[in-house]
Amino acid sequence: MSPSPSPSPERQSRSSRDALNQAILGLGKSYLSSFSDPDADLDNGTPAESTPLLPQSAAPQKTADPNKTRAAVWAGLTSVFAAALIVLLCFPHLLPDALAPLVGRLPRDPTRAALAILSKAPVIDGHIDLPIRLRIAVANNVSAVDLEHPFVGHVDIPRLRKGKVGGFFWSVYVPCADPAEEGEDFLTSTWRVRDTLEQIDVARLTIDKYPDASSCNPPSSVFQPALSSEDIKAATSKGKIASLLGVEGSHQLGNSLAVLRQYHALGVRYVTLTHTCHNAFADSCGMAPGMEPLHGGLSPFGRRLIGEMNRLGVLVDLSHTSDDTARQALGHSRAPVIWSHSSARAVHDVPRNVPDDILALVGTGEGQTDAVVMVNFAPAFVAPPGNATVYAVADHVEHIAKVAGKKHVGIGSDFDGIESTPVGLEDVSKYPALFAELYTRGWTQHELEGLAGANLLRVFEGAERIARVLQAAGTLPAFDVYPKRTDLPPKLPAVSH
Repeated sequence: MSPSPSPSPERQSRSSRDALNQAILGLGKSYLSSFSDPDADLDNGTPAESTPLLPQSAAPQKTADPNKTRAAVWAGLTSVFAAALIVLLCFPHLLPDALAPLVGRLPRDPTRAALAILSKAPVIDGHIDLPIRLRIAVANNVSAVDLEHPFVGHVDIPRLRKGKVGGFFWSVYVPCADPAEEGEDFLTSTWRVRDTLEQIDVARLTIDKYPDASSCNPPSSVFQPALSSEDIKAATSKGKIASLLGVEGSHQLGNSLAVLRQYHALGVRYVTLTHTCHNAFADSCGMAPGMEPLHGGLSPFGRRLIGEMNRLGVLVDLSHTSDDTARQALGHSRAPVIWSHSSARAVHDVPRNVPDDILALVGTGEGQTDAVVMVNFAPAFVAPPGNATVYAVADHVEHIAKVAGKKHVGIGSDFDGIESTPVGLEDVSKYPALFAELYTRGWTQHELEGLAGANLLRVFEGAERIARVLQAAGTLPAFDVYPKRTDLPPKLPAVSH
């Protein structure tokens, strides 16, 4: 049996239009029927008071004009649409938070607003000490670590997800050596380089262990190694947590620029010039006021260190440095710099925080250096004892923004490297609380996105740009040897070809 011919496209289109017209006509009839005579006959047949007693000759029934009905319906729909459009454009604040995204508006509720911002621009923390936590807790045995479930300290995968974290620097920190053991010239070996390599190893193994989290349903991506600003963007665009490495103190270099180059090859992308001790390169601020300087800031060898970091694209980190070291480094570095975990001294007066005169050197104007100061959550650096709260941390953010500008402040929590935390910022799940507080203080979406990570990315890109320029110009590696070493001859002149 041959199949019946299918209707032509024109016929289908005409049928569709007829069906649409009939639907509109029915809607119009229903609308007009609401205005019918209230004294009309009832459905149960009971005559109304005005019903004639004698039968009347049937009058011809009057039908509604379909064109007029359609026009009335379209006029009503147009009026409704226009009213809705006026509300959306002129009175978006009247919309409930659930509809705010439809008009590109943030929710009025600060927590919802913070979550909306961080969902698109997640936190990139400049300093988390998870590797030293693993060293202390499990002797760097990664097989004994389960970050997919609640873990000791401030960091695990569920809390990272809840806190909207898109990346962080894994600090591969080891403590300063005993001064009596290493000697006043830092020449006695104290295993700092060995221990740093172990911390790089545990960080990389942990990152590799969790490419995905099976505890999430469905499984979600977790850590992705990152070596550049583009790697950070690529990781966050896929919902992964960009994972970078930072060395917290040049005492971990073994007085060697060659060690710096090998750390860079292993993935290190910032080096803090000092920790709580002086080293061969620079002076530290220590922990308590009044630490006696050794070099008066940078040593000549420290200047060569900064030059080599600029050539490699390794960020110069000024947290823990003395004020003189910071001032000199800002003037000497050709690339933007960071404070990976420091706060504002004007808000809480401790040596670890950055004073206003140094904040004034941060910027893009004449005599300034581009930088980002990433605010530390350590209670001892936030406020007097018992007063460290999320509100006090917000005060530090606002002060740095006031002096240096909102483009020069970021987040460097120091989680897992601090024994206690501010109230309201107990672990990595709590970042949104800080953003919610700043939102209530008038910070815009764009400004909060900068705080979350865009400011750090700009500085990182600037350091990468300088490295490309120096390398393209044929700048050679720095072969300087620590002047007080006796096992190697001093630097020899380059051989000409």
